[in-house]
Order: sequence, then C-alpha cells, then structure tokens
Amino acid sequence: MRLFLTTLLLLALASTACGGNLDFTLHKLDSGRPGPTVLVIGGIQGDEPGGFYTAALLVSHYKITSGAVWVVPNLNFLSMIHNSRGMHGDMNRKFADLDPKDPEYEAIQKIKAIITDPRVSAVLHLHDGWGFYSPTYVSEWQNPKRWGQSVIIDQPSVDAPHFGDLAALAGKAVADANERLYDPMHAYHVKNTHTRELDDETAKEMSKTLTYFAINHGKPAFGIEGSKNVSAFMSAYYHLAVVESFLRSFGIGFERSFELTTQNVGDALQSNVAVSFFDNKVYLDLRNARERLRYIPLKKGSAVEYRPGSPIMALVSTDGGLKVYFGNKNVTELDPQYCEYDGSIEAVTMEIDGIKRMVPFGRVVPVAKSFSVVPSNGYRTNVIGFSKPGLADESNITLSRSDLQTNYSVDKAGSVYRVEVYKGDKFCGMILAAFDAKAPAMAGGSKLLHRLQKSGELELGR
Repeated sequence: MRLFLTTLLLLALASTACGGNLDFTLHKLDSGRPGPTVLVIGGIQGDEPGGFYTAALLVSHYKITSGAVWVVPNLNFLSMIHNSRGMHGDMNRKFADLDPKDPEYEAIQKIKAIITDPRVSAVLHLHDGWGFYSPTYVSEWQNPKRWGQSVIIDQPSVDAPHFGDLAALAGKAVADANERLYDPMHAYHVKNTHTRELDDETAKEMSKTLTYFAINHGKPAFGIEGSKNVSAFMSAYYHLAVVESFLRSFGIGFERSFELTTQNVGDALQSNVAVSFFDNKVYLDLRNARERLRYIPLKKGSAVEYRPGSPIMALVSTDGGLKVYFGNKNVTELDPQYCEYDGSIEAVTMEIDGIKRMVPFGRVVPVAKSFSVVPSNGYRTNVIGFSKPGLADESNITLSRSDLQTNYSVDKAGSVYRVEVYKGDKFCGMILAAFDAKAPAMAGGSKLLHRLQKSGELELGR
C-alpha cells in the first residue's frame, strides 16, 4: 500500500520527566494550488477514538490536490492517553468564559488563534457519541437525545464569505454518508441544536463549545459525530465518509491511499503504529507488540528523541520505563537500557535467505527462512532471542526462526526480532528481522518516518 506522507510530530522527552510533552500539533496539508483552507480537529475528548483516528488518517494517508486541509488530531492529548472525556473538565465547554488559571487555558487560546486565522474558511470538529441520533423516538439507543451518527449545526446558516448555508452542506454530507451504510441503524441525520435561539440546557452547553466559538467568529463550523456503539475503526470509516463529502462540497481535491472500507481503515491505522529513536538508530514496529519490551538501547545522558509513525502516538515516562500510546491505547511499555552511542557506521551487510545486501539501521527486513550478519572488524552483533553461552559476537551465524526464543520477539506472534550492532560497549544501531509474509510492507520503515519528517508543515500547538 502506498502511503501519502505529510507531516510528523517530533517530540523530545527527558528520560526522567513525568508525563513528557503532550502538546497538540497542527499539520498543514497544502496542495500549493488555489482553494479554501479547512480546519479538521480531533481528540478534544480522549474517549472518542473515531474522531482522532480519522484526523490521524487524514495526516498520514491523504494527499490534498487543491486547496488545503489543516489537521489537529490530538487537541487534548492528555485526555487521550487516559481514555478520559477530560482530565481537567470537558475541554469542549471552555470556549466561552475561561479562568486564565485553568490548566488548559493556554491550549484553548492557541486553538482559538488557529480557528480565527484568516486563511481558515471552515471548521470540522470530530467526535463520537453514544447511540444513534434520530429525529423521532425509535428505541433506547435510537432517539432525539442520542448524538451518535449525526452532523451537528448550531444554526441553519452563518454570515460568511463562503459555505454559509450550514443546513444544506450538512444535509449533503449526511446523504453521501448514508450511501455507505453497513447497517440501516447507522444512518446519519442533521442535528440542529439551535444554540442561539433556545434557552434550554442543551443550548446553554453548546454555547460553550468550539464550533459555536467558530460560528461567532464568522467561520462555518460543523460537529461530526460517529457512534461509540460501533467499533472505533467503523466510526472512523463513517467519519471519513462525512469529511470527504464536506471536502468535495468545499471544492478541496484529495486522494486517499486505500479503498474506503472499515477493514482498510483499520489496516491503514495499524500500518503507522511504529516509533523511531535517535535518527533511526532504533526503529520498533509496534503493531502487535508485546506488553513489555526490555533492554531497549537508548542514548545515555540524553533526552529521549523519538519520531512516532502517527501523530496520535506518544511516549510517557514511568518509573524506569516509557509507555507507548496510540491514541487511547497503551500498546507497550519500553524498559530502556542506557548506553553510549557510536556513529561510525550507519549500516551492516546481512545475508538474508542466501542473498547478501547492505541494510541501514532502522529497517525491517523480511526473512523467509534465515539470516545472518556478515562480520565486520571491530563490531559485534547481538541478536535478541538467540543464546549460546560464551559467544560474545553473534555475527556470521545463520539463524532461522526456530533458533530464536519467542519470548524475546518484539511482537506477540514471535515473528520479529531485534538485531543490534555494537562497537565494544557502544551501540551503533538496530535492524528488525521479520519472519512474516506481511513484513515487506514495513521494510524501510525508517524511510517512512524520515519522509514524514521532511515533508509538509507541522506546528506545535501549545
């Protein structure tokens, strides 16, 4: 699968820091061609994964061919990693009056500045709600009080240079999404909260939200709700159907790197569950990672520099370790082994299934039957999972899957193993050997991350 690579979140964490840097990020997908700019926001509430999964996919798997799409996939990263609606209260109720002492005050001011940027023509705010909104009562889970599977507008129209007919645009998005339903119960409807007109509890709550703030500043804004009653991948599938309809209505051109199905949405999301450390010295494919990965060689006396494969990934320090999160899922915990680094080589020669080739550090190499590392003077190899007492260098040993202890693999399936190279006690770099038919899709994973870093534009949000 070809990926459309745009931007990458680059964070630096001190190994002893508690919590680390969880600032939100702004990713600018700009075609360089005329057209409006649309702002898409996910992650304001950390227990609504369909929204931030969708925003992450826009960043990693879409190419904008006309106009621009700005994406904030992780507005409230702290709430995401805690799978919480809000660690400091509901952030989506802080866009009216807010005490400057509020822990999220600075973040709110930053996102307000992005919303009111003159270049932004419209705002799409992504959520997940329980049940399925219906204008009439059908059942406990399908009725007017539910929010799932709806496009929210605060009022029928807004006085704006473009896209002011909110009701018409929302209706078109609903109609387009309803052509892609897996189940009739999943049907979308437009939900008008009449925020300005009514004096009920719902309107009072909506008056404090991000979309109403945008409307009060002349920006057409829509809330898009998936449902928590379907899988997060299916919610993201429906989100994308709605978002794509809006983009077409706005005149924004785009290309997607996968066919739009729930299965493909899940596969696309999983393809980016990876992290690279210290300029690809260490690369970990974490799609099916073990709960704990031990003795990960990280640079001694340095902040932990890492590049996640997705903008909704984060590392958070714990007592002696680093937890890796993908959205609101803790995918693994790393136990670092701090050591000095050596930069004298960037690759080693390996013999993979009888063929010799130079392999740069930070790569995943697919292996059908066996591999070995060709000896190099002054360097030694340590294959994690292979053990032979008294052997200091594991170069020039042909290894098959049966030679390796499965409890030392990176993945739960016992397919992916770390090949580490040292000069004396100094760490040079690591390669992953993958005994798996699917491994070629991840080969060159560090190159994926490197291209992500170089392309597009990224701005830290707080």
